[in-house]
Amino acid sequence: MQVIKTIAELRELRRCLTGSVGFVPTIGYLHEGHLALVKRARAENAIVVVSIFVNPTQFGPSEDLGTYPRDLDRDLKLLEKEKTDIIFVPSDAEIYPSEFSTWVDVEKVAERLEGASRPGHFRGVATVVAKLFNIVQPTKAYFGQKDAQQAIVIKRMVTDLNMMVEIVVVPTVRESDGLAMSSRNTYLSPKERQAATVLFRALSLARQLWQGGEKDADKIRQQMTSLIQREPLAKIDYVSIADADTLEELDMIDRLALASLAVRIGKTRLIDNMTLE
Repeated sequence: MQVIKTIAELRELRRCLTGSVGFVPTIGYLHEGHLALVKRARAENAIVVVSIFVNPTQFGPSEDLGTYPRDLDRDLKLLEKEKTDIIFVPSDAEIYPSEFSTWVDVEKVAERLEGASRPGHFRGVATVVAKLFNIVQPTKAYFGQKDAQQAIVIKRMVTDLNMMVEIVVVPTVRESDGLAMSSRNTYLSPKERQAATVLFRALSLARQLWQGGEKDADKIRQQMTSLIQREPLAKIDYVSIADADTLEELDMIDRLALASLAVRIGKTRLIDNMTLE
């Protein structure tokens, strides 16, 4: 396992690599959800590269950039167990030098849901992922279904900019009670951790209603909202039933749909989703 800190060093190493390269971009503080991506990349590629970079441009002014959990030594030990070949750990200045002034804006799919709640978030995500793709030159890149909109945005960018990389979306990894694994779960107190299960319960209700024959998207949104509102510690940001490709809100579920939500549990903002298929 090699730990690389500069673009120049990684590019020099990349020239020597043969065979397929699987790439997992992360912002660190790894959990089983991240490791599932690494395992998939390991199974499908000759070389596995993981980046650890807390990207400042995807955090808003009032978000948790300064307090986002970091533990590089722990992350490196986890990645070594998964037989990761290369870990790229650049500094902010390495990715965004002082003269940096070019951004990637994905329109439409990036403007809804998370994009509406977190202005500028996907500009930061798309820009850093585009840069990482240029640096690593992966054959395949792996993203989690938990961040479904992010995966959709990245797929759109790759298609529109004719990038030579295949995007692989890996199913969400959940705790035993259904809570989607997230680095931000560490912010939750024991009482908040229990309350956070309301996200999975609301999504499960949506799938149950749909499988039972309910096609009216607004009725499903209303029942999801009602369930969440019964949890005193929960505050809804959005509840969505949308087209799984465009993320346009649906009136009737007549195609593949994505049920998604963002909910604050105390001060912690959590997201989750489930496809209706």
